[in-house]
Formats: sequence, C-alpha cells, structure tokens
Amino acid sequence: MRIKGVLIAFAAIVAMSSSAVPAPQQSASMTVGNVTSQPIGHYDFCQRHADECGPTRNAGPLDMNAASWALVSQINLRVNKTIQPATDMEVYGQEEYWEYPKTAGDCEDFALLKRKLLIQSGISASNLLMTVVRKPDGEGHAVLTLRTKQGDYILDNLEDQIKVWNKTPYSYLKRQASFNAGRWVTIENGNDVLVGAVK
Repeated sequence: MRIKGVLIAFAAIVAMSSSAVPAPQQSASMTVGNVTSQPIGHYDFCQRHADECGPTRNAGPLDMNAASWALVSQINLRVNKTIQPATDMEVYGQEEYWEYPKTAGDCEDFALLKRKLLIQSGISASNLLMTVVRKPDGEGHAVLTLRTKQGDYILDNLEDQIKVWNKTPYSYLKRQASFNAGRWVTIENGNDVLVGAVK
C-alpha cells in the first residue's frame, strides 16, 4: 500500500514536471564552424574574470531529465523576474560592458548570470554557452545556449519560455566554444533560422 502511494506521488510529480519539458526537435542542434572573433565586451569580461574564461572539460551535451528542466526553468525565470532591464550606459556609464548584474543589466548580463547560477548548480560550463544573435529588426542581442542531447535550447531575457534555438525569431552568429569559455566559434546554420522560425 505504501509503495503504491509512493508510485502515485512520483507519477504526479513526473506529470507536472514533464509538462514543462521541451520535446526533442529534428535538427535541434546548431552546427558550429571555426574559431572566430570574441566579442569585445566578453574579452573585457574575461580580463576581469580570467578564471571563468579558460579551457573547459567537454563532457558532451547534457542528457536532460524532468528534474534538470525544472532547475533550468526555475533559474531562467528567477533571473528574468529579479533583474531589471537597463542599458550598459544606464548601469555602467559606457556603451558595452559585460558583467554579472546586481539589480539591473542588459541582455548579456542576464545571460551571464544565468550561466553562473547554472554552473553553480552542477551543469558543465561546456554546455552553457554565451551566444550572439541578430533580432528580426537587425539589432544585436545576446542569449544563453543550453547544449543538450535533446538539442540546443535558448535562455532569453526577452522570453520566459525556453525554446529550441531554431524555433526562436533570431539569426544566429556565433557562440562560446564548448572546449574553451574564452574562445568563440561561428554558427554555420544560424543565418537561415528566420525563414522557418516560430515565435
């Protein structure tokens, strides 16, 4: 009787959790190319946080489960709700400044904080990759890519829902290399994403 009760409770937890688990997608992983230029804001960030910008142990994409998705969703939502959107000029008095936000920041600051909190929660740095994209209006934007066996998913300060990368409205330019947090690589299949993107 007790075992049956535990199984029912477990099934209820799985049912609640699985509703938030993104379904695997066809062609859900980015194709990365050669090493490319590091964004100047990230270069400056690495000068201040050198211990966070070196080689990483590439354990391969993360195999996500319901508990992992719940953790990622919780941190993504918490950062989106607690940090106030503000430009680098408003917060730091300069045009481009990547930093962990305390109370306010712009897109890359949101992504950096999510990355830091998820690393502290046990996810490998090789699977949490800062990524530069272009919005439909042509403006540059930064998001965090979560690299999983189920595909590459995007944590975005403009959208609370975590989506597979090719279901976002962005054109993908480059991201951190999975083998070194201080290196960046091109995204070879990123510029055609907008054609079939679903908001």
